Amino acid sequence: MRWFLLQTLVCSALLSGAALAAQPAVRRFVFSPDLPAGVDARLVAAGDVYTAAHGFGFEPGVAVKTIPGGIMGAPAFYFTTDLPEGNWRVKVTLRGAPGGGLAAVKAELRRLMVGPVQLAENKKLEQTFIVNTRSHRIAAQNGVAAGVVKLKAPRETTQEAWAWDDCLTLEVDGAVLAAVEITPAHVPTIFLLGDSTVCDQSREPYNSWGQMLPRFFKPTVAIANHGESGETYRDSIGRRRLDKVVSVMQPGDYLFMQFGHNDQKQIAASSGGPFTTYVEELKAHIAAVCRVGGIPVVLSPMERRGFDAAGKVLPSLADYARAARETAAAEHVAFIDLNALSIPFYEALGPEASAQAFAAPGGHVDNTHHNNYGSYELARCVAQGITDAKLPLAGELIREFRKFDPAKPDNLKTFNVPPSPNFTNQRPLGD
Repeated sequence: MRWFLLQTLVCSALLSGAALAAQPAVRRFVFSPDLPAGVDARLVAAGDVYTAAHGFGFEPGVAVKTIPGGIMGAPAFYFTTDLPEGNWRVKVTLRGAPGGGLAAVKAELRRLMVGPVQLAENKKLEQTFIVNTRSHRIAAQNGVAAGVVKLKAPRETTQEAWAWDDCLTLEVDGAVLAAVEITPAHVPTIFLLGDSTVCDQSREPYNSWGQMLPRFFKPTVAIANHGESGETYRDSIGRRRLDKVVSVMQPGDYLFMQFGHNDQKQIAASSGGPFTTYVEELKAHIAAVCRVGGIPVVLSPMERRGFDAAGKVLPSLADYARAARETAAAEHVAFIDLNALSIPFYEALGPEASAQAFAAPGGHVDNTHHNNYGSYELARCVAQGITDAKLPLAGELIREFRKFDPAKPDNLKTFNVPPSPNFTNQRPLGD
């Protein structure tokens, strides 16, 4: 690992995050007339609905009301403000809802930022976190040609539009919103590329480890999730997702990449395989990141849910896990064996209870895609992998997430990340 530690130490000295397209003044919002707004803050009323002309407000279609100390809605509500592409330090001030309860804050598409935390009625809580916002436009920089990411319509242009608009959207669950302060953040960025087990899923019961990962870091690192459902390393190149990442990457930034589930389809189509095209396309990603001074991190794909008669997980992605491991070693880049880490997690739950870690739309268990609990535990596996790989990023993890044994997962009965309402986006991209 000496070669890798030298590389990361040099890069970490450069600690600059994704380039900000613009750096407006500090943005402050207060949500109660009882609070001092000051000359540089905007007072937001319950009737302030977001429009492009207005530039900030609550998302239409969700009822909110003013109560002493701020604004709330049940079970969740959404506040949006115009904000260009970049990394942003966000400070939220919350108060406990009447009667108290479980509070959380998510950003953009259900990225967990704060909580869950029990908040007594009217108790004040201030939390700071980093949010990455992005555009589908690609600037001609870092050797990348100008253009756009080839978004999937209508999935990315409608129900996932919040991931690509020139705005920041905050979801507040179970709490009163009192104030928000937003400033530019110059921090290293962890870019993510992957499939539906990584991407920002827009609707319950689906969730990914990429959506949970921001909660595990101090406000010193940004997570920029460029994964998308149904994709492969080949799609990442063809749809210009890799180009987008490279165009905004700064020396010392990271790219975590995890594919395999959809790459398997290429075998049946006779268009690829784990030890041929998969390896070639993975190497292309590594080369592109290294060219601009970034730090590539290869992840093997987590297993699917399937057990033999003895209660052991049946391997379904072993060849892709091996190809990822061997390629990372050959290219001298960091590797997180999420495939190996996922197996003891599933086996600890067992053949029956493990179903509760997976999405079950309509009562039918999806043995590939995870729910909030499963994705949270897999994000803990990724955090453990960061520590095991001796990445400098390990020091940026919140202390409680630096040590995790997948064979001893969090208790299903006490897990309490609140689900998000399945909100229908009324602002498609481009409107």
